[in-house]
Amino acid sequence: MNVTDLREILQYVPRFREKIFVVAVDGEIASSPNFANILLDLAVLRSLSIRIVLVHGASHQVQVAAAKAGILPSNTDGTGITDEATLEVSIDAAMRLTHEILEGLASVDLRAAYANAVIAHPAGILGGVDQGHTGRIERVDVKCLHMLLHEGIIPVVPPMGFDGEGHTYRVNSDHAAAELAEAVQAAKVIYLSADTKLPGGEPLPRQLGMAEAEDICKKRKGAEGANLFSKLDYGAKACRQGVPRIHILDGRINEALLDEVFSNEGIGTMIYSNEYQQIRKIFKKDIRAIMSLIRQSMESEELVRRTRADIIERMQDYWVLEIDGKLMGCVALHIHDDAGELACLYVRKDHENEGHGRKLMAFTENLAREKGLKRLLALSTQAYKYLQIKGGFCEAGPDDLPPARRKKYETDGRQSKVLVKNLA
Repeated sequence: MNVTDLREILQYVPRFREKIFVVAVDGEIASSPNFANILLDLAVLRSLSIRIVLVHGASHQVQVAAAKAGILPSNTDGTGITDEATLEVSIDAAMRLTHEILEGLASVDLRAAYANAVIAHPAGILGGVDQGHTGRIERVDVKCLHMLLHEGIIPVVPPMGFDGEGHTYRVNSDHAAAELAEAVQAAKVIYLSADTKLPGGEPLPRQLGMAEAEDICKKRKGAEGANLFSKLDYGAKACRQGVPRIHILDGRINEALLDEVFSNEGIGTMIYSNEYQQIRKIFKKDIRAIMSLIRQSMESEELVRRTRADIIERMQDYWVLEIDGKLMGCVALHIHDDAGELACLYVRKDHENEGHGRKLMAFTENLAREKGLKRLLALSTQAYKYLQIKGGFCEAGPDDLPPARRKKYETDGRQSKVLVKNLA
């Protein structure tokens, strides 16, 4: 670890102190060789005064136990019909895993306790079919969870729900994690899974807004990838209910949990509520950071040279992309008659190829449309192919520039390619 890494980690410590993270571990991950490392990562979080609620699935364990007992389970993940035999196997498998997790937490000097904090009722008859012992989560025993958390104890919650008459119901752990997070006002839900890619092997984007995650779920076809879509679906719902961040990580990767929590972009997929990424107008205090951001590209003549005074003069034209308080990119929209000019488009080098440039272009185009502009112009010496492929611009010529802009073009000597996109 170098000094820069340590500084990046330390900036998160005061932000997360005494916050609650709901960590949801799939049964497959709880049985993987990397689970011992995950327990150590949880110990690190606790040492930094981050409070943990641990939810676990048991689909893998139910499958193994059912095979040993010669039983064909009616479902293993708590989303379909749960018959009597499957319920019995599920209780045995889930509670055995809960015990193993408690042993593992004790081995890394963490205090933990089993918490029957999910109150559930029968899912009932859906589509004319009785769901048997599958449960519908009614509420969460928040008082129980906060009592344990206040004493520094990690609540361990299995994928089981209970009603007031002592009946047990199988529930889905992804759903339980989302409900628990909302109830305790958690800062994050972190799903640790072996399923982190879309059907066909396509990786999920690194960041997804709530609407983007919901859109992916709407477009799904068939049952393939059900485990991942479950996390996307419940994660987006949790965001809408006030949980700021949902993370989906490959739990087989060592230190994935710490890398995700203590770095600006992480290594997994994050579903975020709208305030995570924001494109906003600049303030005077941003100008020094913008100058530092674009300095190298100005020196390489990729961007037009600008001074602090130039930016101050047209401050209303400039916007920045900020992620968790860190400036990641910038763009400007200069207006010439009925045309807008996309200018000063730049994204930090260490965060290229993550879609930030496209977000800034799309934002600028929408802004130009809102202002009633007919065309969007861009002048570039080196990034014209990117603007054409990613932004939909077409090559034009100097004659297509408004008169005042053409005069500046002829005097600056850059010989930039002129690109245009019709907005009408």
